[in-house]
Amino acid sequence: MYDARKRSAVRGFRFLSLAVALGSLVGQMVWAGEQSGPKSLWHTALNPPPIAQPPISRKPWMLREREIELDLFLLKILKDAGARPLPRITIELFDNVSPELDVSSTVSRINDTSVIRGTFRPPVQGDFTFVITGNLLIGTIQIGSRIYKTDHIGNGRLRLVELDPDKMPRD
Repeated sequence: MYDARKRSAVRGFRFLSLAVALGSLVGQMVWAGEQSGPKSLWHTALNPPPIAQPPISRKPWMLREREIELDLFLLKILKDAGARPLPRITIELFDNVSPELDVSSTVSRINDTSVIRGTFRPPVQGDFTFVITGNLLIGTIQIGSRIYKTDHIGNGRLRLVELDPDKMPRD
């Protein structure tokens, strides 16, 4: 009788150990899937809606521009000063350049506005400042001598612009 109980306990322990090992393995696989790679804060708008207003004339200091759409889930996380650690976040610039953000400061205000500042993870040298209000992101990005900005073009739509600092008007 004592041997039967002992064997039953050993079988139960083996089953429990196997269940814990499998559960741990599956949990790590799920976690690894979530952490697989950086996600882009925005992407190029595929089909921008037609504008009912006359087209905005291009300024001489604007090198190129395109309409972008934000990832609202990432925007919400980025905007939350208490959300740490942040997931890996990149931004899509021009010429397939997608630097990864390294957020150093997030200041959230009571009026649903946040100011985010930071640099980029190596090898990219530069910094950024974003102001997020609701679902809008207005920001300035500097990488080396290149300057980019995001601005609101109406009706919740945003655009990314590369600027030529030599042609910009002086204040």
